[in-house]
This record gives sequence, C-alpha cells and structure tokens, in this order.
Amino acid sequence: MTQNQTRPSGGPVIRTRALTRHFTRHKRTVEAVRALDLEVGAGELVAFLGPNGAGKSTTLRMLTTLLPPTSGSAEVAGFDVVTQRRDVRRSIGYVGQGNAAAHAQRGRDELVCQGRAFGLSRARARERASELLHDFDLTEQADRPVSTLSGGQRRRLDVAIGLVHAPPLMFLDEPSTGLDPQNRVNLQEQVLRLHREHGTTVVLTTHYLEEADSIADRVIVIDHGSVIADDTAARLKAGLGDLVSLGFDSPDAAATAADRAARLPGADVTLRDSEVQVRVAHGRALVPGLVVDLAGSGAPVTRLEVVGPTLDDVFLDLTGRSLRDAAGEPTSAPEGAAA
Repeated sequence: MTQNQTRPSGGPVIRTRALTRHFTRHKRTVEAVRALDLEVGAGELVAFLGPNGAGKSTTLRMLTTLLPPTSGSAEVAGFDVVTQRRDVRRSIGYVGQGNAAAHAQRGRDELVCQGRAFGLSRARARERASELLHDFDLTEQADRPVSTLSGGQRRRLDVAIGLVHAPPLMFLDEPSTGLDPQNRVNLQEQVLRLHREHGTTVVLTTHYLEEADSIADRVIVIDHGSVIADDTAARLKAGLGDLVSLGFDSPDAAATAADRAARLPGADVTLRDSEVQVRVAHGRALVPGLVVDLAGSGAPVTRLEVVGPTLDDVFLDLTGRSLRDAAGEPTSAPEGAAA
C-alpha cells in the first residue's frame, strides 16, 4: 500500500459497530465508551460534544489506533483499527491534546522531519513544510524555537504537523483548549478553511458549545460514554424550540397567560409569580399572535423576551444538567481515558 493510498470504498470513511472501551480502576470497571454505532461520510466536519469524562477522547484514540477497543469494531478509511493499524495511520492526521512539537526544535524542522517520516523526499518535505507554514500563517515564526511561540501559534503548528502527509481524514482532540478567545477563533477559521478548500473530512472533540455550533456540519453529543444526540446543530436546537419569557403586572394576569399559552401546540409552560416562560417550537413567529391574544384576554404583556435555543439547552433537556457546568467536572475515568 503506497503512501496516502486508501482502500477504495463507496461507504463511510468511519464506521463503528458496538465500539466499547472499559477501564479498570481500583477494582471497579469504568465504561468510557459504550456500544458506539457511528458512521461518518467523506467530507463531513463532525464535532463530538460533551463534558470532560464523557468518552470523546477515548473514542478518538480508538479510531486513531492509539487505544484498542475492549469490544466491538471500527473501520477508518476502509481499514480495521485493530488488524490494520499501519494502514489507518497512513490514511489519517491526528492532533492530540498535548503539543506535538519539541520545545527546542524549530517549527520548520519539525514539519520537515514529519514529512520525512511519512516517506517524502527531502526536497518535497521542505516544500510541504513551506506550504503549511504559509497556510497556517506561521512563515514568520518558522525558524524560531517552538518554546518561543504563543499558545495559538503552537496549536496551529500542531495541526500543520498532522497535515504533512495530506491525509483525507483529520482528527483533532480538543484543538482549542487553553487558547484565549482570539486564538480560538483563529484556529477555528483555519480548520474551516482546511475543510472547505481541501475537502478534508474533519472529526474533532470539544466541550466548547460555541465551537461545535459555529463550525461543525454535524454535532454528536456524548455523555457517560454514549451518544445521546446526533444531528446538525440547527436541527438539534430547532427540535427544542424558542424560550419566550413574558412579564405581567399581576400574578392573576400571569396565570391567565399561562393558561392561554398552554394551548399552543407542544408548548411547555412554566408559571412563576408574575412571569410566564414558554418553550415552544417557532416561538419567535408565534409571539405576535400570542401577545394580541393575551391583550384581548385582559392580560397585557409588560415585558417580552424571546431567546433561541442553544446547544447547552439541548444538553440540559437531554440530561437534566447544563453542559457548561458539567464540562468542569473531574473525570471519573483513569487519567486520559475518557476526557
């Protein structure tokens, strides 16, 4: 099998069946990933979203052959992750949570060495290094020691290292963790450009809601080692509906409003003193008619707010807790097992 050659296939680039990984800690079995069934098509940009300890990184480590499954199966780029590890590794790029480049090494040298490791000639490795340094806005920093680069520059270098052999499939494990907001946005733009301009299939893990929402074609929500939702961010949020908050000048008016709002199809109504909250699909479009109806019923609205659903609302609806809070929880799995 020649470099970058993948097995011809009209099927998905990633396919798992009942993929499972258990760890034993203090004589207790921890289920990091539970019977994962997954298919990812060529050219998709997929985000695994979930709190720390959900099983996101464990899943990526199995798909990239760094961790053997306890049971189940997985094929990546047409190759089995257990029996054809070398072929899988030649077909993918992988950027882990740690920095890939040695601190004392220069960025350009790291890229050239990586290219040589994948079989590129010295001339082609240098050419490829220059291409990537340009693509990731690192040309001016190319000959500086890695230790002198900023966090954002080092993370972009990590991604560049994973792309030296021009893989058709790229895995990114928490690529934005530890970056300030500006560098996080910069890196996200680089990932989007990689996906759009080169057609690279990208699979990343994240616990940043905004990251999954803004760049992913498809969001796979993972909690306690299981997939609990899998769709586009827009459809996941649309299924939950808008949150309409209504204020009134008395509890009686609010009670009348709650009764009227409950007649809306699929509405979830909460009454608190002089305020009513309504979670309902297409709430923004329904609000004008609702306000007119309430005014005619003797319950004029004194305060109105409509907020579209977020992926955190989706996670809260699915699990009963906020992803923003859950993302800060310590993992119950062994170090590095299910982050």
